[in-house]
Amino acid sequence: MSEQQQHLEKLLLAHQRRLQALELQAASFGLLTPPHISTEIEDIRKEIAVIEAQLAHSEQVNTQKPGGEGMITILFLAADPTNASRLRLGEELREIQEKLQLAKLRDQFRLEQRMSVRPADLSQALLDVQPQIVHFSGHGTATGALCFENQIGEIHPIEPDALAALFEQFAEQVSCVLLNACYTDIQSKAISAHIDYVIGMNQAIGDKAAIAFAIGFYQALGGGRTVEDAYKLGCVQLRLQNIPEHLTPVLNKKTQVQS
Repeated sequence: MSEQQQHLEKLLLAHQRRLQALELQAASFGLLTPPHISTEIEDIRKEIAVIEAQLAHSEQVNTQKPGGEGMITILFLAADPTNASRLRLGEELREIQEKLQLAKLRDQFRLEQRMSVRPADLSQALLDVQPQIVHFSGHGTATGALCFENQIGEIHPIEPDALAALFEQFAEQVSCVLLNACYTDIQSKAISAHIDYVIGMNQAIGDKAAIAFAIGFYQALGGGRTVEDAYKLGCVQLRLQNIPEHLTPVLNKKTQVQS
């Protein structure tokens, strides 16, 4: 139980005890209960209802973790700047949607998408969607920058330390980040200082390979496998499709970075 839940539980118990005492007092007066006691009883009942709603919301958020019994939210982010080579991002998204819809545990997954993502869109989506898994599809540079879009749709690079600083603010919420873009292993290592599992690419990766890896990865997650198993099955999917890039995806774990 989190500190917030413990505080709410104590507050709820105190209010319930106060309500019980006031109701006994009101009963002793019968029909002549003073108005101020009746008003206080109603006010405490309203406060109890608010606290119970806060507790229910807190419990729901805490169960929304990969491997738990609650809903797992996936945030699909895509950026395809006009001054970069075209990517088949729509096809990748369709494949992910299809694999999750066909999955044994399909009712446990919710897929949200944001296309043509700009820097401000990224932080807003993390705040609004509150995902456990973040999937980025787009371009990466050989120096390790991730390519988002600016106001006119052209490349806006974000360096590894900046993106890592952003994910540090969501470390209690996000458990897995998949950077399905070229040269993102540098970003992956930086982000995995804060996030449990981060997958990046150690070199350029083609559209076909990126889509195949996503297929294997989400098939596995939808089947109840762990993130590590999903990563391995994503690499296997590349081999099954005779794509010679099965060594390109790299899984970085938080424990590895800290050790």
